[in-house]
Amino acid sequence: MVYLWVDGNDSSWRAKRQAALAQLPRDTGAAMARYSNVEGRFRDNHELRYSLRALEKFFPQHGHVYIVTDAQAPDWLRPSDRLTLVDHRELIPESSLPTFDSGHIESWIHHIPGLSERYFYFNDDVFLGAPLNPADWFTPDGFYLTWSDEPHVTDEAMRMDATSLENACRLSIEWLRAQAGASLVGKDLPPSRQQDPLYQSTFRTFAHSPRPMRRSLLRELEGAAPELFAGVRSTVFRSWDKPTIVSDFVLRWALAHSLAKMRTYRHRHVSTGDVDQQAQLQALAAEFGALDFFCINDTTDDAHLDDPRLRQVQSVLQAMLPQASGFEQSGCGAPDTHEELADQSAEIHQGVQAAAAHQSPVSGSRRRA
Repeated sequence: MVYLWVDGNDSSWRAKRQAALAQLPRDTGAAMARYSNVEGRFRDNHELRYSLRALEKFFPQHGHVYIVTDAQAPDWLRPSDRLTLVDHRELIPESSLPTFDSGHIESWIHHIPGLSERYFYFNDDVFLGAPLNPADWFTPDGFYLTWSDEPHVTDEAMRMDATSLENACRLSIEWLRAQAGASLVGKDLPPSRQQDPLYQSTFRTFAHSPRPMRRSLLRELEGAAPELFAGVRSTVFRSWDKPTIVSDFVLRWALAHSLAKMRTYRHRHVSTGDVDQQAQLQALAAEFGALDFFCINDTTDDAHLDDPRLRQVQSVLQAMLPQASGFEQSGCGAPDTHEELADQSAEIHQGVQAAAAHQSPVSGSRRRA
């Protein structure tokens, strides 16, 4: 299990981020993607703590956990022989640091020493919501994928005003079209890995879900598409013209080469900055235990640390996942006491039954990529 995590509230890290932003050439700043430097992208609202609780609850045989960080560690984390902190400097060349683009960072995680062939990649705002069976995520030679609930992407060139995942969809399809039928001679890919001539690209983005991965496939694709990896590895902040590739290109390439299959999972997506945040959280709480996964996307970029919207998220997570994981230090509580969180949770659960009566089986809110 590989997580990316950052504590955007840390003053030293914030100073590093501000210094990196100030050093960018002006034309580079214009290339920054939408939402590439907003607070919600970096804020720590204890999502990782609860994601690990869900991991232990629903997938206790998960194996080793790696948390990729930028010289940081959660203050509640307990040392464990089942968990390793991996610093950016252990994966990424010094010349490419610092970077604040998760798309850049995730392009390196298959180089983690000791990582198994099959692994799951998680952002810390993704949670298991029901018992996980690896056979529901991995095929004998590949893995399963699922589409997001987002509108279809338009068939056009990458756009400066588009989200990173919309542009990643366009970039991947453009690359696959250019490579269709082309010889792979001279590349580090086995001759048997030819694109399915019947494959038709779908202009949709992939769900923000647990991401099943195969290490050998990532290593092959570094040789098959070195220009894409080099592009995303050149970013300091996410750029509209160098969008994430692990969360799209790798997946779409696997589909085009019959190494991935589409599957439907029961899920929920919550956007915390939406006006109906409470209703979204109520629906989530009502379905908890029957969801393959859920995502709580922090879109409250104007929030302060005591913002009630952030505390509301904590209260729901605490109500659903009250049992500390084996990765937490004893007596190291969340920002609010458990009693305060329980009081807040009671209000949330007053609306759970009403939400359950009107919920859809698979639902999602407009997300920010």
